Amino acid sequence: MKIQKLVSLLIIAIMGLSFSSCNEEKKDPNIVIILADDLGYGDPQVYNSESKIPTPNIDNLAAAGIRFTDAHTPSSVCTPTRYGILTGQYAWRSELKQSVLWMWDRPLIPADRLTFPKILKAKNYETACIGKWHLGWRWPSNQGEGYMNDTIAIGDWSLKGRNQLWEKIDFSKPLGGGPLEAGFDYYFGDDVPNFAPYTFFENNKLVKIPNMIKPGDMYGAPGPMAEDWDLTQVMPTITKRAVKYIGDQSKTEKPFFLYFTLTAPHTPIAPTEDFKGKSEIGPYGDFVNEVDWAVGQIVAALKESGQLENTLLIFTSDNGSPQRDGTNMGGEIASVKKYGHNPSRPWKGMKADIWEGGHRVPFIASWPGKIKGNTVSNQVVCLTDIISSVASVLDISKGAGTMEDSYDISPVLFGNEKPVREAIVHHSINGTFAIRKGDWKLIIGKDSGGFSRGLKIEGIPVETDGQLYNLANDPSESKNLYAENPEKVNELTDLLEQYKTTGYSNQ
Repeated sequence: MKIQKLVSLLIIAIMGLSFSSCNEEKKDPNIVIILADDLGYGDPQVYNSESKIPTPNIDNLAAAGIRFTDAHTPSSVCTPTRYGILTGQYAWRSELKQSVLWMWDRPLIPADRLTFPKILKAKNYETACIGKWHLGWRWPSNQGEGYMNDTIAIGDWSLKGRNQLWEKIDFSKPLGGGPLEAGFDYYFGDDVPNFAPYTFFENNKLVKIPNMIKPGDMYGAPGPMAEDWDLTQVMPTITKRAVKYIGDQSKTEKPFFLYFTLTAPHTPIAPTEDFKGKSEIGPYGDFVNEVDWAVGQIVAALKESGQLENTLLIFTSDNGSPQRDGTNMGGEIASVKKYGHNPSRPWKGMKADIWEGGHRVPFIASWPGKIKGNTVSNQVVCLTDIISSVASVLDISKGAGTMEDSYDISPVLFGNEKPVREAIVHHSINGTFAIRKGDWKLIIGKDSGGFSRGLKIEGIPVETDGQLYNLANDPSESKNLYAENPEKVNELTDLLEQYKTTGYSNQ
């Protein structure tokens, strides 16, 4: 009997250790990043009291966590921002010096680069990217082995014959590069909704092989498409997949990282019938309302799976809004401002610009019991900071020479308002630089560097080489102080050059 009792006690002890081990694994929080595409600072009502778009789920998320008023994307356009989120490095340090990746471009992230999902492997995380990728693939050649785009210069839209490059691709073969090469365990998405091929991707294959050419009256670049492709079903499909992923992972012992990259409200502006008329400003506002719905679906999935309390959830956007209303997708796209709604309010400029409207974005973080609810922070932060902050929370050591432009803002998340960043670098679609330190912002250029080039720029003499603003006194960037403050111009110019030449900005 004594032996049986000892055996029983030993079994209980072993089971206890096993349960303890499982609980230890579950103590690490799930990480969920929801990245909207082209959502402006002034679109959510919690950021703009005059917004004409219902955003109850985004507003509730802010009420449950911390809302940043001075958060910025590392670029005012898509690809470089996504690069910065996943690597902690400004994309202008890579081979992409301006603009974005175009159709059939190879991967921007080097295969040996330490990335967000790769660092989480140290803590046994399951990782998934669901939605828009826009960081390049290796497309298999139909002329034999290998990839057809290995030698093509990236980011060159003017490349002769780019729209016909698909003719050299074997779409039935597995793709190289993509999210799996960047470290994710799983991928599902449509890569870029306005680029071919118009079909869903799963891991390193196309779900359906394109069997026709996109009709000319359908928005987007020319190229191959699956015959049943429906632009309005992209957002519902990727949202459903993200919800399923949360449900599936909640049944396992491992924590998970979900990088949920929405395709809205980027063009093609394609809200489903359920969302048409939900805003006061037409298709663009309705599509933003669908973004809000997707946020609500993720929060609901976390609640239903019992994971909300143990999840750090971040919601933000990849750049500012282009302010298009989407009513004439075949030609010139009218401004949404005609409805009395300003997606950039109260900032100047729009997507692609070096002005604030190009890169200042909503940024909300929630973690029940860890991040105090209904908190507002005025700290300057950048989306490159997310990776270092998560590494700090999880006590993961940075790799040597990585995350060069990423600051640990986790103390701010948890209530410490001591400034973290020395300065922040901004970058526009045409490669224009700006640097911000404190209230001062220096732009190395004479105009917006983006889509707003045609706007009148008050206070900028023709002979002035750049723009200098004090955002505390002049948040609208309307009074150029460049000529009056040569010492400040020199100070910020030198700091920017230091960041460029040293290869990092966070030390």
